[in-house]
Amino acid sequence: MERAEITTKQRDAILEIEEDHFTDLKGKDIKPAKLTESVSSFANTSGGDIYIGVDEIDARRKVRKWRGFVDIEEANAHLQEIERLAPLGNHYTATFLSCEGETGYVLQLQIFKTKDIILSSNGTAYIRKGAQKLQVVGVEAMARLKLDKGISSFEDDTIDAPIDEISNSTHIIEFLINVIPTAEPEPWLKKQKLIFNDKPTVAGLLLFSEEPQALLPKRSAIKIYRYKTRKDAGDRNTLAFDPLTIEGSTYNLIYAAVKKTAELIEDIKKLGTKGLDEISYPHETLHEIVTNAVLHRDYSVTADIHIRIFDNRVEVENPGKLPGHITIKNILDEQFARNPKIVRLVNKFPNPPNKDVGEGLNTAFEAMRKLRLKDPEIIEKDNSVLVVIRHQSLASPEETVMEYLESHDEIANRTGREITGIKSENTMKNVFIRLHKKGLIEPVPGKSGFLSAWQRKR
Repeated sequence: MERAEITTKQRDAILEIEEDHFTDLKGKDIKPAKLTESVSSFANTSGGDIYIGVDEIDARRKVRKWRGFVDIEEANAHLQEIERLAPLGNHYTATFLSCEGETGYVLQLQIFKTKDIILSSNGTAYIRKGAQKLQVVGVEAMARLKLDKGISSFEDDTIDAPIDEISNSTHIIEFLINVIPTAEPEPWLKKQKLIFNDKPTVAGLLLFSEEPQALLPKRSAIKIYRYKTRKDAGDRNTLAFDPLTIEGSTYNLIYAAVKKTAELIEDIKKLGTKGLDEISYPHETLHEIVTNAVLHRDYSVTADIHIRIFDNRVEVENPGKLPGHITIKNILDEQFARNPKIVRLVNKFPNPPNKDVGEGLNTAFEAMRKLRLKDPEIIEKDNSVLVVIRHQSLASPEETVMEYLESHDEIANRTGREITGIKSENTMKNVFIRLHKKGLIEPVPGKSGFLSAWQRKR
């Protein structure tokens, strides 16, 4: 087991932790079996940290006290019980923390999000929601957890529809022309497990139906919105037109959505350091992020993919949580296909949208970096994953202001916020103050209050 000496400042940070979706504090007297419930909840959700050896003196005022294990052996029962939860023991790491002036060791458990469902010692699965651990009760709840973990996939469910919905479509006929060896539609679809018990599966419909949205409504289309605002959220007043709905098979859906999104973006103008600039995002970024959303979304969730185009960013939100062991931290390094049949077969189409299987998001990030734009931001919400692509330069706010003043006489706070992406007036004001202290800019004489502005130092 690892040991680490921490500073008093780090100790205080632990004692003042706000327990949430990713962090929990426990006293060392917690029963080992009870502790496994918390371990199960983190492993089955998004992972997190548990600190054992912190007493709650006053829960309302969050007054806590360090009371650690006397030695490592005192924590053996806890570690042995946690070890039993998974045969390989790769669902956690343990570090014993000590601090000068404090008694004993606080045990820090880092719990990883696992591919499989981790049961507690009592044979029950738990999930984490906020600062709570919730028991997974009932067949439906367990089925939902299996879908979230990627243990089962909705792509294998059958739909009550005739098989000629996919066996006699133009998509399957065109597709099989390029398949080696040549095959007839129905036998090939059955061999690929896209027809089961004489019914098409979800994957079969999405890939080869002429209009899968007719049989999978509210869960297989893409909605595109254009909001004329830079605010955090759009509303009816800023909506440029009624939302567009993109439909079609998986292959056509991806290419049509990327094309329409790019067309709408090209009409946007943004104030830059030289004047009004046309906004453009790397085509690879848009393509890879939309492709990732379509191929890896959770089709069991009754919701469409949403693409929201703002004046300063594009948001792509796809239904379902991150599958398997994938987290925000490891998403660029790890691979896990929630819908493996769809991912594998769409790659067999001519000019497949997922040319480099498993490398899509890395390609998207790299394309943004080549243009000196900030990395896309990935956010896991309660039941969806949101990717935000901002048109924001990697240059510092100070560099952006000075570049703007190369071709303009002065700059106001509002203009500064628009070209740097800063939201707060005070934060922007501090940028100007730092440049002023360095002797690079000065206030424009005769302008104050709302009219105040800055110019290059004369």
